[in-house]
Amino acid sequence: MTPTINPADQLVAVCDTLGDPAIVGPSPDGRTRPQSLAGGALGIALLHIERAVSGHGDEALAHRWIRAAASEPVSIGRNSDPFHGAPALAFMLHTARPLGGYRRAYADLTDATMTLTRQRLAAAHDRIDRRGPLPMYEFDLVHGLTGLGLYLLHAHPDHPLSTGVVGYLTRLTEPLGDDTGLPPWWMPAGLAGTPDPKFPEGHGNLGAAHGISAVIALLAYAIGHGHNTPAANDALAALTRWTDAHRQHDDVGVWWPAHVTPGTDPVRHRPSWCYGTAGTARAQQLAGIAQNDPNRQRHAEEAMLAVLKDATQRDRLDGIGLCHGRAGLLQSACRMSAASTDLSRADQFAALIPGLAGDLASQLTADEHDVPELMNGTAGAALALHTATVGTPATSWDAFLALN
Repeated sequence: MTPTINPADQLVAVCDTLGDPAIVGPSPDGRTRPQSLAGGALGIALLHIERAVSGHGDEALAHRWIRAAASEPVSIGRNSDPFHGAPALAFMLHTARPLGGYRRAYADLTDATMTLTRQRLAAAHDRIDRRGPLPMYEFDLVHGLTGLGLYLLHAHPDHPLSTGVVGYLTRLTEPLGDDTGLPPWWMPAGLAGTPDPKFPEGHGNLGAAHGISAVIALLAYAIGHGHNTPAANDALAALTRWTDAHRQHDDVGVWWPAHVTPGTDPVRHRPSWCYGTAGTARAQQLAGIAQNDPNRQRHAEEAMLAVLKDATQRDRLDGIGLCHGRAGLLQSACRMSAASTDLSRADQFAALIPGLAGDLASQLTADEHDVPELMNGTAGAALALHTATVGTPATSWDAFLALN
């Protein structure tokens, strides 16, 4: 019999392995990538910041990782985005504000992020004014204005740029005036955001990482935090009507495809954060709360519960990580559990989450200890275990996943 692994004990053990910033080795191109949220010191710093702010970690260790993340000249150019460079560093320091310090650095990073956001907004509005097709990198969570908007709404909710990003995202639902019959958020590209012969007519993306679910989550958050405008509500309604049209149901339960293309049948994706139920269902739950729509909340929560109860679906997950693996499913389940207003479903979440945390803890003992990063490695898994064992995060660290 496999010994039972205590998730809280495993969390402490993993945090111990992530103590020295020197563990972040060089990337394939020879750089250490300290400013990378996904794979560098910056992402691991979020773990130690959350642990310290919540009273379960060492503040000195958190500061050590913050300094490591900011150890090289800050990227503020074309390659800076929500997951790299000035915006990612600004997000990190926003989560670290309860620890004190870094005021000058935070102000400078905020200014750089706002300059970048203004540039991106101007280009995006120009594209819409020309009625051009939507490029993925313009709007998506990882590279684009949805990710920038989530940082601004959490850190600077009353700033005009926060209003500006919400306004831009409402424009995503404006018809482009073409005769394709496709929605204006349709992308004439493949899943990487570039032309792909496998997608000759492009695709509609329902995912959280690069698709419309993150926009739904952002609009829902905005409506609940000072941006409850008719335009935002209309845009959210348009997007959720579209996702409703693609909602599926099988023997397991409710689900949404990762993407849709003309003339092809929808396929159930693994229940990951990036394209599967973990990210999509949380976005639908947030939308249901913003729209005061209990049926939407029910569909979302039942979809997540169906996955949590089905070992076959959970076993489709690739590894431990937040992006493709069990950590993303666990973090989303914890957030959905806390937000559920239905006592029966809330009880079901409470009963199922410990088993999912135990599975993740057991997997951490077996493999992937040599991947010390946030999105696909041990730091992200530790953060999800922290939520499952300690409770609601003390910081907004999972805002970059559009889960909060």
